[in-house]
Amino acid sequence: MLGINPKSVALLAVTVILSLGLAGCSHFRVKPADAYVYVTAKEDTLRDRVAPVSNRTGTVSNGEKLVVLERARRFVKVRTPRGEVGWIKEKNVADQGLADQFEALRLKHLSDRAITSAATRDEVYMHIAPGLKTDRFFLLAEGDKLSLLGRATIAKPVTPGAATPATKPAGNGRAGKAGAGKDAAADQPEGPPAPVMEDWWLVRDAKGDTGWLYSHLIDVDAPDTLVRYAEGQRIIGAYVLTMVDDPDSGILNNGQTVTSIPEYLTLLSPYKAGLPYDFNQVRVFIWNTKKHRYETAFREHNIAGYLPVVVGANIDPYGHAPNSAIQLPAFSYRVLAGDASIPTPDPVTGIYSPAKTIEKTYRLEGNICRRILIAPGTEPPAEAHPDPEPEKKAKEAKKRRR
Repeated sequence: MLGINPKSVALLAVTVILSLGLAGCSHFRVKPADAYVYVTAKEDTLRDRVAPVSNRTGTVSNGEKLVVLERARRFVKVRTPRGEVGWIKEKNVADQGLADQFEALRLKHLSDRAITSAATRDEVYMHIAPGLKTDRFFLLAEGDKLSLLGRATIAKPVTPGAATPATKPAGNGRAGKAGAGKDAAADQPEGPPAPVMEDWWLVRDAKGDTGWLYSHLIDVDAPDTLVRYAEGQRIIGAYVLTMVDDPDSGILNNGQTVTSIPEYLTLLSPYKAGLPYDFNQVRVFIWNTKKHRYETAFREHNIAGYLPVVVGANIDPYGHAPNSAIQLPAFSYRVLAGDASIPTPDPVTGIYSPAKTIEKTYRLEGNICRRILIAPGTEPPAEAHPDPEPEKKAKEAKKRRR
């Protein structure tokens, strides 16, 4: 009988135990986390292979979340939530990092109050930041409803080799003196032309997705009955102050006479990008129940106004009229102070942040708008004016301040 070496037996036992242990560890190995991409194209087709001739295996649409199975040059193999597997062009998907950026933007502005509402003119992409060359993700359809949250201005990219158009600068120095000193300006040597600017709006759609849209691709909601009174300006906000009853209004809706007519606060601005204010005119339109038409009850122009506005109802704490203690339709807005410099857009975000503004509050008392001041005898502070005020008006304003 052969002798058995105890050391060999022990070594064999240890080897067997280690082998079993490793096999057990591999059995409980954690599966790698799935990687995802998101469809940025309107629609795309999945193919069974990357080749000139291939078979369709599925269809995906914008915003859809796909599991990454394999990567190749310019293509990604993915699986849809429906179990479809196929190859898609890499340029038609966004990675998780961009999706996370859009989610962070959504959460950042989740509680922001809408400035006004608008609709898309055509199919348009949401961008992560102002600029046509920035990353984009969600595709909006024509006519999609939006809430506008804020405006930004950036310089329009210059096409290589294209001539830079000469534009007048927005102005500098004190805003209250904007446009003054034409002779002095004429003597100044001509510098490089100011860059062409473009406006972008931060928007939120009906699903809650948030991003930046080029201003030329959206239309602010404004009733057709007011557009005719815009006088060549752009309506950037129309807010209902109150409703009046007119059984003979003459306005039809599906063949039925509309008897409840809204009265509006409207904000207007020139059709120009890169302005250092959001609006330069405020108008209140009331409904004349005898003539069955809109008329202007209040108008203020040549101001540097900033969104948002506040619409509600107020009393006049210092008024002496019988209706002073009654809650009546009211609105407030901010304008640039007369001793403030013209604001410039932030070089990174493109957002304007005026250094000093004045809040103005008015009440609609019947057919008249009256300003509510802070206290009796209070003189309204000086305001900035984008264009120089006529000399007569300037002298009258100076006398009032005295």
